[in-house]
Amino acid sequence: MSNLSKLPVTVITGFLGSGKTTLIRHLMQNPQGKRLAVVVNEFGDVGVDGDILKSCAIPDCPAENIMELSNGCICCTVADDFIPTIEALMALDPRPDHILIETSGLALPKPLLKAFDWPDIRSRITVDGVIALADAEAVAAGRFAPDVARVDAQRLADDSIDHETPLSEVFEDQISCADIILLTKPDLAGPEGVAKAREIIAAEAPRPLPVVEVAEGAVDVRVILGLEAAAEDDMEARPSHHDGADDHEHDDFESVVIELPEQSDPADLVARIERLANERNILRVKGYVAVSGKPMRLLVQAVGARVRHQYDRAWKADEPRLSRLVVIAEHDDIDAAAIRDVLTRMPAVAE
Repeated sequence: MSNLSKLPVTVITGFLGSGKTTLIRHLMQNPQGKRLAVVVNEFGDVGVDGDILKSCAIPDCPAENIMELSNGCICCTVADDFIPTIEALMALDPRPDHILIETSGLALPKPLLKAFDWPDIRSRITVDGVIALADAEAVAAGRFAPDVARVDAQRLADDSIDHETPLSEVFEDQISCADIILLTKPDLAGPEGVAKAREIIAAEAPRPLPVVEVAEGAVDVRVILGLEAAAEDDMEARPSHHDGADDHEHDDFESVVIELPEQSDPADLVARIERLANERNILRVKGYVAVSGKPMRLLVQAVGARVRHQYDRAWKADEPRLSRLVVIAEHDDIDAAAIRDVLTRMPAVAE
């Protein structure tokens, strides 16, 4: 079977909070006649990303074409979750024209590509391309590592130290596996930040890669779909820190779900999340919050100390008004009691 007759799949990867869900929402709303299906890999047990996308469902990408994998990293649960999900999407009637896979921010794309070599699906699917999103401001600032300056200082001081932090390895693997890089949030980075991010990406890329600046996920579908990269047959050109290993683990990262009472002032919650990032080295916070007196639920998404929030839809009549936030950090920085204390602590009263 030729690649042209196989069902194309686009893998969308990127560091935490880089804008993957925003991009997929844009693609769903601008499918250019393609019937799309989406696989969302959550980290944590609150389906924020999948819920956002299902709320945007349209005839060319109905809700039943959007599937979530929440039992762990997509590249670690291939046999149990990923392959059955892909087979279920291929069995839909009508069948999708294109499948989009949003990996978690912690997933390594290359092990996922290897899954497409499984006999049950290899003859029917091809990886049209791997799209890596990179937050321009975060990349320019080096926030994909907990403390880049300290790591660099250690490396310069001791020639025997030759390892990268887990976050930088994830970033490098995502760049190395990509066919095109989308540089997101360029407005926050400014011209100097964008130039710095481009420089860092060029240094990490194993081959020249196109880099496209994208704001709010708005990119021409023709730029990223229809690449015909057949990435599953091009593995040697996509080096990884984990080449040669049977698999990998994500013990470096952990998540905890924090339940909160109804909030009276979203601004106070934002301040607490900002403090959480600064005091506890938290990487990502996402979830829904009930606000007193408001009929709509508040969607909260944070990358480090940068917090975004908006009311996304009304609470359903039979839906409990629960506030739940998924908090993601490196293993040593996860202390559920301390995190809960910061998120529930009332702001200090100025004297």
